[in-house]
Parts: sequence; structure tokens; C-alpha cells
Amino acid sequence: MKILISICVLFCLSPISAQEVPTLKPTLGKVMEFNAKVQQEWVLRDNLLNDLGQGNKNWDDLTKEEQSIIEEHGEIYENMWDIVGGGCSWYCGGGQDTQTASSELTSQGSNTYGAENAHDLSYETAWVEGVSGYGIGEYIEYHVKPENPRITKIIIVNGYVKSDNAWKNNSRVKRLKMYLDDKPYADLELEDSKAEQHFKVEAIGYSDRENFTILKQKPGFTLKFEITEVYPGLKWDDTAITEIYFDGMDVH
Repeated sequence: MKILISICVLFCLSPISAQEVPTLKPTLGKVMEFNAKVQQEWVLRDNLLNDLGQGNKNWDDLTKEEQSIIEEHGEIYENMWDIVGGGCSWYCGGGQDTQTASSELTSQGSNTYGAENAHDLSYETAWVEGVSGYGIGEYIEYHVKPENPRITKIIIVNGYVKSDNAWKNNSRVKRLKMYLDDKPYADLELEDSKAEQHFKVEAIGYSDRENFTILKQKPGFTLKFEITEVYPGLKWDDTAITEIYFDGMDVH
């Protein structure tokens, strides 16, 4: 009897371990480069598309270099900062959300650093946290409407990528804790890279999409991304995220 009581006391006082939050590692995509050479290529691309559109050039007459530039930078993008472009993508039916952040760096001249910059589909802007230090514990939160298509991929552009100096001098995120409706969902382990970082997730959102009127009456959900570890910048401890955007299903 004493042995049974002792086992019960030991069991009852032992902490029950919570389910571990998985750590997700990225697949790297397109590398962000906006140096003088790339800018010149975009000017040439624009001129080529204009000449082709006006009939001043034919596709068959383009040099290999001209063909390579159009293939590299595409026809669907408005400019070199454009992330999604005018082609068919998940954003044909997605992106129905708003963003808020725990803090943001004060605007400097025409440069702003608000939460909306992290989902404006532009490489030129960034959300930068606004507290002293590296911003550990600061977060950005996406408020997603119920009719939004399901999310199966989270794509992060880490740091302030609009220039080499901005990227090196500001801090970047090493690890983000992701929450779904304030419940820990995953730890996203980011590389110190200017490449897009793709994280695959189980479908987030509503699967019953047959009746759109009923779907819109369901509660929305939130996705929160909290800074838990950083790569320090060379000059400043401000931590920047250029973009957190999504891909998924249910669009077509």
C-alpha cells in the first residue's frame, strides 16, 4: 500500500510534458539582389518590353543577352521590387488580412517601418521593430478573414534587403516562433541569407468552402510571428523583416 501511495505521489507531482513545438527549416528560393547591375538590367528589360509592345522589335530579333534578361526578370512584374507580379498566383484569391505589430521603428524621412510593410508584396520596404535592443519578444500579427484561401506555405524575406548596406547593417531574424490563434504552432529557423525562405505547413484555414456566404460568417484567425533569436547587424540592433507572405490552395 505504501509503495502504491509513493508511486501515486511521485506521478502526481511530476510535470506533464507539453507537446513539443516542431522546428521547421526553410527551402531557399530566389536571392534578393538590387545592385547597380541589376537595376540596369531592369531598365533594359523595360525598354525591351516597350519596344516589343510598340512593334519596334520582334521576339525573333532579340539577342541572346536580351532574351536572357527578359527570362531572368520576367514580363509580369511591374518593377524590380514587385514580389508577385500580374500573373496567376495564390494572391488572385488570397491576401485578405491586416497586420499589426507589438512595436515599429519611427519613420525616418520618407522611409516607414510599420507592420503593413511586411505584407505589401514589395522588396523595397520592411517592418522594423521599435524597442531598445534586438527586439526579442517583439512580434508581427496577421489577422486573416475566414474566406481567405488556405495557407500551405509561408515565405519569409529576412532582413532589410533593399540594399546590401541595409541588409548587413540591420539585424536579421534567426528564429521566429509562429502562433496560430495565440497557440504555439512552430519554430521557424531562418538562415542568414538574402534568399526567400519557404516553410511548408499543414493547410491553415477552412476546408468547407462550398457555401461562401456561410464561410464568411465563420470566425477569422490570427498568425503571429515572434522574434526569439537574431543575427546581429554590423551597425544597428534594429531587427528587420522585409516580407512574410503566403502560398496555398483554394484559389482556382
